[in-house]
Amino acid sequence: MARVPAAVMKAIGHLPRAPRALARRYATRRPLPTLELVTHPHPWSRALGLLTVVLLGAWLGLLIVGNVRVPVGPMNTTMTLRPSVTGGTKINVSPLGALQLDSHNAPVRLDVNVDQLDPERAQALVDHPERLSGLQDEVTQDIAHGTRDLALRSCVAVVTGAAALGLAVYRRPRRALAAGGLALTLLAASGGTAYATWNPESVLEPKFSGLLSSAPSLVGNARSIVTEFDVYQKELARLVTNVTKLYDATSTLPAYAPDPSTIRVLHVSDIHLNPASWKIVASLVDQYKINVIVDSGDTMDHGTAAENGFLDPIEDLGAPYVWVRGNHDSRITQRYLEDLENVHVLDDGKAANVAGLRFAGIGDPQFTPDRSKVPGGDAANELAGARLATSLRDQKAAGTPVDVAVAHEPVAARQTDGEVPLALAGHIHHQETELLRYGTRLRIEGSTGGSGLRAVEGKHPDPIQTSVLYFDRATHRLQAWDEIELGGLGLTTAEVRRHLVEENQPGATDSPSPPLSPSPAPTP
Repeated sequence: MARVPAAVMKAIGHLPRAPRALARRYATRRPLPTLELVTHPHPWSRALGLLTVVLLGAWLGLLIVGNVRVPVGPMNTTMTLRPSVTGGTKINVSPLGALQLDSHNAPVRLDVNVDQLDPERAQALVDHPERLSGLQDEVTQDIAHGTRDLALRSCVAVVTGAAALGLAVYRRPRRALAAGGLALTLLAASGGTAYATWNPESVLEPKFSGLLSSAPSLVGNARSIVTEFDVYQKELARLVTNVTKLYDATSTLPAYAPDPSTIRVLHVSDIHLNPASWKIVASLVDQYKINVIVDSGDTMDHGTAAENGFLDPIEDLGAPYVWVRGNHDSRITQRYLEDLENVHVLDDGKAANVAGLRFAGIGDPQFTPDRSKVPGGDAANELAGARLATSLRDQKAAGTPVDVAVAHEPVAARQTDGEVPLALAGHIHHQETELLRYGTRLRIEGSTGGSGLRAVEGKHPDPIQTSVLYFDRATHRLQAWDEIELGGLGLTTAEVRRHLVEENQPGATDSPSPPLSPSPAPTP
């Protein structure tokens, strides 16, 4: 039997131990890096996602549980905070409409919904009218109490809403608590901004939308606002009282009680043959107890004799009618109006005393429907305005100063700067107000006819615009004005904006500083 070499036996003896050696050898090696398939979100993305969750959750919390029912005087109201870009306060008086106040600048808006009138408390005011004198203090206390409750409930609402949504999205209690804390911080910052920018005088210049007929009674008389309501609580008490009266009158709205020391002027312009305008004007004359109507031209469209019958309703509007010629009104139109009763046609600087005010005006020197003549452009209107300014100076020197100058083109009206306190114009089909260099206020009216037949040419109908101007009967100076805007063809919206002249703003001096002396007007 052959012998196996010793070297071979030694090698075979090592075979059983080879797997263990290999295992130990590879166990000491570092594992190869593996490919990561899941990417972690960027920190900015996480922050943006958290902020979105916070804002959405806070909004849902306010929407669901963030309102407070508060009795304010004889009314039951609901107060709510809402996210908003512009801030402010909105008072909803269903079904009459809403009052919007620029009360503060913050990313939250205060909504006050007048839900209903409490019959017992309202009847108590009717039976004991002497209690109205204490209504101011009662309203102030009610609102202060409601504001505190609203602040507390809003804090709970935003924290709960943000935390609940954060827990649902992230499924981590720590993230949910972070969302709730951030929501509370944002609400506190918004409240601090609202407090820092709070403007209590904003109630003196509200914007009313809804039923037009109730606007004068809700907003109040301009003269009364100027002389009586210089603090927020007082005006708010008057608002509550007026809303009470409106709810109490079930069949008819209360009539607007005019102040005997106020002259009310309705400014219309650019009717452009819209027959609906006469009904609107007649309604405003009745609702606002208008003393005189001023038309700054473009009543017609082509100025033909065939259109003259359109002017006949002017005699039945219920107030004197002051008129100047526009670039769409012909001399034929002017002569027809001169023969109508209660119409005062102004041209070439002619003046007329109407309803306690002195008006002077000039017609537009251009008649654009006549294609046979080349229009003179702004130069022609500047020359017409200079003629009007000369007439104003002559009348001032004669001791019969003019209170209101009227022209169709703003270019012409600007030439009267320094010669008259107020100038009225139209032509551009939207409302503007300018305080000119030498102290004259220029009030440009929009189209009271909604641009006439042109309203159907564009995608959106032009609104119907007009204004009510309030004058002091003693000084003949403008005190305030209401901008009225109605929806155009096919629309039924209505909006009224109250404006006060600078000297009647809260904190202003009793008499404005005198204007600078104007430079000599160009020779006509």
